[in-house]
Amino acid sequence: MRLPPLAAFPKASWHQQLPPQEWDSLVQAWVALCRAYLDLSDDDFKRQTESHASLVTFSSTFVHEVVAAPLMSKSTLLLRPVFHLISRLLRLLAPPVLLEYSFLTDFARIYPKKRASPLIAGLFSTHSSSTHIEASLTTLKKLLIPVLDSGIKGDLKLVEAKLVSLSPLLHVSPHSCIQLLAGSDFFEGLVTCFKVMNPPLRKAIVTTTYLCVVGLTEAEPPKWSMLSDQLFTLKTVAEEHRMGPLNANDSLVAELVTATPLLKVLLRRAEERGAATESLKKRITALEPFKKGPMARPKRPIRRKVDKGKGRQTNEDVRAEMHVHHMSQITHVQDLFPDLGAGFVSKCLDEYKDDVELVVANLLSESLPPHLATADRSEPLSPHQDIPHQSNLAPRSTPPQVPTRRNVFDDDEFDRLSADESKISFGKKPQKNADELLKDKSTASNKAAILSALASFDSDDDERDDTYDAADVGGTVDTMNQEADGVDDGNEEILFRAYQSDERVFSRDVGTRRGNARTKLREETGMTDEAIEGWAVMLARTPQQKKRLDAKYAFAGQQVRLERTAWRASPAGSATEDGDIDAGAGRGGGGGRGGRGRGGGRGRGNRGGNVAGPTGEKETEAARRNKEAHKGSRANHNRRDARAKKMARGGFAG
Repeated sequence: MRLPPLAAFPKASWHQQLPPQEWDSLVQAWVALCRAYLDLSDDDFKRQTESHASLVTFSSTFVHEVVAAPLMSKSTLLLRPVFHLISRLLRLLAPPVLLEYSFLTDFARIYPKKRASPLIAGLFSTHSSSTHIEASLTTLKKLLIPVLDSGIKGDLKLVEAKLVSLSPLLHVSPHSCIQLLAGSDFFEGLVTCFKVMNPPLRKAIVTTTYLCVVGLTEAEPPKWSMLSDQLFTLKTVAEEHRMGPLNANDSLVAELVTATPLLKVLLRRAEERGAATESLKKRITALEPFKKGPMARPKRPIRRKVDKGKGRQTNEDVRAEMHVHHMSQITHVQDLFPDLGAGFVSKCLDEYKDDVELVVANLLSESLPPHLATADRSEPLSPHQDIPHQSNLAPRSTPPQVPTRRNVFDDDEFDRLSADESKISFGKKPQKNADELLKDKSTASNKAAILSALASFDSDDDERDDTYDAADVGGTVDTMNQEADGVDDGNEEILFRAYQSDERVFSRDVGTRRGNARTKLREETGMTDEAIEGWAVMLARTPQQKKRLDAKYAFAGQQVRLERTAWRASPAGSATEDGDIDAGAGRGGGGGRGGRGRGGGRGRGNRGGNVAGPTGEKETEAARRNKEAHKGSRANHNRRDARAKKMARGGFAG
């Protein structure tokens, strides 16, 4: 009898689209078929499996999908039959798909170590299976070693993903640990890649190293010699890192012996197996100094809620307040009667309603009630004694109800819901609609009146602007402010100029009034002596007025007349810079050098030319040549000759 094949386990995106009832029926069908295959004998199982590969496909897809997405409620029923199905496939057929490290890693992730470890260990005992698994792990090592050695330049995400996925297999299979640690390339790559500051990658490297080293002690038989070599390598790597420029605590060995219980686990297992030799113990303890110090994490500040006494008052608070008041009354009574106990005084206060004076009076007169007179007067106050709560609210009758308000609109048409809807409107009730208002001409404006008003309006008629009239602005206009109106007082400038030149002109003595300066000032201004002197007095008393006049009449470079200084020719043909002096009367003219007493002198002035004349003219060129030819006659030869005589006599020049 041939059993039907098993369908591949669908992806999570597929089975989420199926209705729950259909998915439950699929799970039940898979469970039934798995049990049917498991009930077959070994020979029948081989024949059924060789005829179609549905069992291998279903097993591999189930394991991968369970790791990728969590199982639904009914899918957990497949875990047990699939485990037995995979175990039988590996034991009888050992298909290559199920011997890949990726499948074994997912298988070890799903099932616990006590069930997965014996099954995978049995695969390494078979030559064909172990060869295929070792080849798969070797391929993984060849892929990871170059990337690990590249450090930060390698694909760090690939390394992290591979190491994280490999951890379950290393946890359950010591033979896989031995295979990875065979040779030093893989371990050296882990040490090199740990230098990259990537916390998730570092965590994966530390986990892989710990599982590989501990896995050497779980193998059958344990690899103690290989473990000793690995411990020596760890110590060598740690010492080299300590001697280097990097931080001594930032190494793989320091993190490994600090964050994991590696040293304790190795020492305990070596002692349990009786393999704790002195050399092995020394190599284990030699890694103790590389432990990092205790890392004190900062405590999180605890925000404590401060009681500000603003909460709602409770019955306990009221009772506590009453208890304090009651104790003060007891203390007051005990001050007068020290031999009385607090409990007895409390009973007396309860009897007389906390009236201290009444209690004291009855104690003095020995007129207490019988139950208090015979009571123990030294009775102490019990800590749990309940103080009766007395309410101050006396019983009172129920207050009268508020009368219902009435008005004139009660029981009208609106209350009876019988109002006419045509009489109800929201807002202002319109008398007419729009068409009726347009047709009604009674309220329209008189067109003739509007036209007559427009005809009487003259647009050219300018109306006087009375905006700033005194009556409109509500005040008066100061017409005496000459400064504001821009009126220039001529006497003011004359007086201020005289005041600036000499203040004594404005003195009040008789001599000043008779002086020439005052007389001239009176003539220029037409003012009397009293007015002139009064102006000076007011100017001295008003600094602002003085500053204003100083700024107004200050000298600012004014010049009434600008004389011409440019050269221009005279009508006679020669000229000077002044323009009104003829060249004939200049140097060497008819007057000669009269200043030196030589009469007519050496006049050469009437030759009609001047060296300062226009260039190119005949007279100007002749005058320049004449000057150049006779310039030696006008030099100071006498002074030169006198100096030569002094030097000849041995004198010195002054």
